[in-house]
Amino acid sequence: MHAKIALWSMATKPGILTDWPWKPLGSFKYVILAPWVVHGIYSFMAKRESDQRDLLALLLFPFLLVRMLHNQLWISLSRYQTAKGNNRIVDKGIEFEQVDRERNWDDQILFNGLLLYIGPMIIPQGRNLPFWRRDGMVISSLLHAGPVEFLYYWFHRALHHHYLYSRYHSHHHSSIATEPITSVIHPFAEHLVYFVLFAIPILTTALTGSASIASLFGYITYIDFMNNLGHCNYELIPKWLFSIFPQLKYLIYTPSYHSLHHTQLRTNYALFMPLYDYIYGTMDKSSDQLYESSLKREAESPDVVHLTHLTTPDSIYHLRLGFASLASKPHASKWYLCLICPVTFFSMMITWFYGRTFVVERLCFNKLRLQTWAIPKYSIQYSLQWKIESINGLIEEAILEAEKRGAKVLSLGLLNQGEELNRYGELYVERHPKLNIKVVDGSSLAVAVVLNRIPKGTTQVVIRGRLTKVAYALAFTLCQRGIQVVTLREDEYVKLRRSFNSNSNSKTNLLFSRSTYAQKIWLVGDGLDEEEQLKAQKGTQFIPFSQFPPKKLRKDCCYHSTPAMVTPRHIENLHSCENWLPRRVMSAWRVAGIVHALEGCDEQECGYTLSNIDKVWQASLRHGFQPLMFPN
Repeated sequence: MHAKIALWSMATKPGILTDWPWKPLGSFKYVILAPWVVHGIYSFMAKRESDQRDLLALLLFPFLLVRMLHNQLWISLSRYQTAKGNNRIVDKGIEFEQVDRERNWDDQILFNGLLLYIGPMIIPQGRNLPFWRRDGMVISSLLHAGPVEFLYYWFHRALHHHYLYSRYHSHHHSSIATEPITSVIHPFAEHLVYFVLFAIPILTTALTGSASIASLFGYITYIDFMNNLGHCNYELIPKWLFSIFPQLKYLIYTPSYHSLHHTQLRTNYALFMPLYDYIYGTMDKSSDQLYESSLKREAESPDVVHLTHLTTPDSIYHLRLGFASLASKPHASKWYLCLICPVTFFSMMITWFYGRTFVVERLCFNKLRLQTWAIPKYSIQYSLQWKIESINGLIEEAILEAEKRGAKVLSLGLLNQGEELNRYGELYVERHPKLNIKVVDGSSLAVAVVLNRIPKGTTQVVIRGRLTKVAYALAFTLCQRGIQVVTLREDEYVKLRRSFNSNSNSKTNLLFSRSTYAQKIWLVGDGLDEEEQLKAQKGTQFIPFSQFPPKKLRKDCCYHSTPAMVTPRHIENLHSCENWLPRRVMSAWRVAGIVHALEGCDEQECGYTLSNIDKVWQASLRHGFQPLMFPN
């Protein structure tokens, strides 16, 4: 164990050619491929039909895009499977540091693309390849099984020597719980060697005249597939396959087989074929046992389930199951997502008419197993009267499924949409009075977070936005504490005043004004007008009490985040952002469900009831959650 820890911490001496040459370009790195793509397409189109056109020049760019899509599908599938838990191999969580380290997984695709464009210019035999040749496919397969696998095995063992490991290969092994794209996270110098190895079948078939587009693309796709397979962190190769073909265990590795290399380091060095580990005695003895136990592993039973839903059409890309680089940052619109708007529209249509709740994320905190489930509905659908019944049906099914799987608490999160949808969750408790699971709408903690963001010494605040359970509780609590609450609309004033009942002392602190905008503290919810926001005084603090942040129109004002708290550092597997919140920050509605479970509360916190605000706030602090006090 001590040796393993030492090896994992050796990445302190980066060697030469560690960084990719285009690293200084950042997000503009893709421009290096543009001239070659244009040249390839032009060279194909410029030739007359009677001339021999180079089909490879035309197909190479689409092939690179397919490779990116292939890898992304593996990422999404792996994250979905590991969140559910069935067949998961390594339980260790992934952190933001790993996501940042692996975000440039497409560098190797750019690198390969450059070489494939340049190669035919240097090697004439690489031009005008036929689409298919059987002999080229056979030669590529044999050369991979022989020289490529053999040379890779010994090169890989050399990389685990202290000198090379500390300078290069430790970068790859920084990821113990792997994701599919961990497979290509290596220093540039390693990729140079890997390309030389994988070029053996490509160059041989080209020089012997047996190469084809199918053999070239097929071989590269095989490498991508096997790389992703070996690092996906869940076992998916069925046992019956090895039962029918026992010799396959020497020719195809499994995800659990390669996972042992990342946890044990000194075993299972093979590329894709365990044969060489068997020959040279480096196969881990627990390989078969881990394979069997991973296959038998069932889906995880959560203690706490947090329900959420999609917001905007492109929000699916910001989920943990979407683009890792987007999910690890607060939700913000990206112009380049417009390029895949047909895919976005198609996915939206599917979820609009059909869809089931799916697992998005799993976390672990103080022995509690936490999961986030997503309802496949968008924010706009919650405003459609004819969609309410189907949405409530999905939420109700999710609650019953969570109870069936043994969950103690279910927090409604974004699904706490108000009285008109489900009466803040009370609808489900009424329909199922014998529910053991506790439904938590999180309003108490949301109120506590907002109250603790109001600066001390404040004597007057403005409250503006759609009146929700949180808004009513805020107005009532502030008036009770002697702080004047000003409303800017008469209908909101009437509703708030009516909710106070006979508490005359509190009513005197509730004011209505059509023209006064002198207050510097604004509590805002959904429905805040731009005109009203622009009339606020310079230096005004906008403190949201809803789950959706206001549009930032003023550079001379401060905008707080939606009600949220900073998570304790020891929450495991937290590597995605919750909507527009910063890293390692959770919405108050989500935190409320966790605290409810940690405290062992035996009451439903939904409907029009509200838990003790101060008690909930102190409980959250006691369990390590911290206030997010600074403006967002």
